Amino acid sequence: MSVHRPTGQPLRCAAPELLAEALRQSRADTLALAALYEQGPEVPRHPGLNPPRWELGHIGWFQEFWIARNPQRHLGLQAAPQAPRLPALRGNADVLYDSSLVPHASRWSLPLPDAAATRDDLSLQLEGTLALLSQTGPADDALYFYRLALFHEDMHHEAGLYMAQALGMAVTDPRWQPAPLSQPRQPLCREASIHRLGRPGPGFAFDNELAAHDQPLAAFEIDSRVVSWAEFLPFVEAGGYGQPRWWSGPGQRWLNEQAVAAPRYLRRADKGWEHQLWGRWQSLDPDLPACHLNAYEAQAWCAWAGRRLPTEAEWERAALATLGSGETFAWGAVWEWTASAFAPFPGFCAHPYRDYSAPWFDGRPVLRGASFGTQPSMHHPHYRNFFTAERNDIFAGFRSCAR
Repeated sequence: MSVHRPTGQPLRCAAPELLAEALRQSRADTLALAALYEQGPEVPRHPGLNPPRWELGHIGWFQEFWIARNPQRHLGLQAAPQAPRLPALRGNADVLYDSSLVPHASRWSLPLPDAAATRDDLSLQLEGTLALLSQTGPADDALYFYRLALFHEDMHHEAGLYMAQALGMAVTDPRWQPAPLSQPRQPLCREASIHRLGRPGPGFAFDNELAAHDQPLAAFEIDSRVVSWAEFLPFVEAGGYGQPRWWSGPGQRWLNEQAVAAPRYLRRADKGWEHQLWGRWQSLDPDLPACHLNAYEAQAWCAWAGRRLPTEAEWERAALATLGSGETFAWGAVWEWTASAFAPFPGFCAHPYRDYSAPWFDGRPVLRGASFGTQPSMHHPHYRNFFTAERNDIFAGFRSCAR
């Protein structure tokens, strides 16, 4: 059943009572998706997938590791990442579920507890978390790891939806369905300015959002919404996937390796285009946001259309700007590829969960916004998502800027 959940801004500053309710709701969604996997197909070994039972155990382990087992949880950002931990509820939890230590390929052969025991572990872990939270004051440092655990769980929920789509599983919850775009794609013009890029202010922030810094921006024109299928498909129908001139060097290499002529989950049918959603082929609504596109496909369409991808600073300024009469900057339909590489902001300092950002500063693109599969807690205009450019399993599309 659909429940109302606060969006990212309130939850980043949430007091213990609101945070406790969000943690309960998040766990309910985690378990509902896990139940779907228990009835679904076996998950094959693949770099972009994880065994569902391992994912479930890892979510509970992460929460327990950083909260109940962490004697320095009250210190927030000042907590030592490897401070000695209290014993885990499950004695061998660290060797099973620590994603920093457990090689990905080995996760299919680990001696994991069965589904019932894993759910019992999660129940006890959440019970312990909520008991500690009830004794915690409203200071940001004291609540840091509770907020981190919430957002971590909600990220894994969306990853579980990516995997369900890849495996052709039926997801019927109305919250996780794409919706047609409700407004025309219009140009929004922004004057040259100095934009404060990054997250300022109190509350929770991911380490890669800090530190906020001034960035000069030239005047630019940006789309008011993401590109729809009605706008993307003419590129496909014009043979765009077979014309190297529209593709970057890395894009051409990807295209040659994959030998594709259309986006993932799309196919031509007698009466037009069809797309596969949650395991079922159906007529494509052209007003839906173009989705399951990788960065190379977004760049190629822009080259064909005489456009370009926005930088993340342009995207953020447009999202945060006070818009004039009749103007809207609609986001949240799909994750949006940008032209910016995922890199640390000046003065970057890794937070206690060291593996969140620093290992991934490798030139991959930044995505901004949120998608139809994103939990409301993750909707925040400062959030920086980051996937490698070839990923087309995620709920990603793009908007464009004038050259």
